[in-house]
Amino acid sequence: MDGKNPLREKLLLASKSLRRAEILREVGWEFEAIAANVDETQMPSEDAITYVKRVATIKAEAVARKFPDGLALGADTVVVIGEQIFGKPRDDGDACRMLRLLSGRWHVVLTGVALARFGRTPRVLVEHETTRVRFCEMSADEIDWYVSTGEPRDKAGAYAIQGSAALFIEGIQGDYFNVVGLPVRLVYEMSRRIG
Repeated sequence: MDGKNPLREKLLLASKSLRRAEILREVGWEFEAIAANVDETQMPSEDAITYVKRVATIKAEAVARKFPDGLALGADTVVVIGEQIFGKPRDDGDACRMLRLLSGRWHVVLTGVALARFGRTPRVLVEHETTRVRFCEMSADEIDWYVSTGEPRDKAGAYAIQGSAALFIEGIQGDYFNVVGLPVRLVYEMSRRIG
């Protein structure tokens, strides 16, 4: 059988994230990575879902303005535990603090996803994906070792589920790729809707 490739259109990935790029490569989706360079500061009283959807949107729109006929993809991922939103840690001490709070608990990983095209008929679609993840109880030595690997430094919530942090993950409910940084199934569904 010679089926038609459903990934018809090249994406303009508004990110330099190696993890997002790798996910797109794994599924065979052609893309070009273009840094969006936008302000990702959280607004006062902005909840996590509103925040990730807004940042994903401004990333996609920044790239779509430069390439109006292309299909720009913006995404933003955070980790949420209770009322606290964890982005990337400021330093190793901040990474240790985050991991101590995640240890032995469930948390939520949220990714905002936006697709934008500013051609003849401008369109922007925005959604989000939610996944629950549980860490086992981590000892102080385990946290120190993991932070010393350098892996947590540029990761939301100070961990990479696809890396050494897998040693400490007890459970996951939802989309694994969302935790890595790009819920590719959701991106695919949105690309079919945006036309």
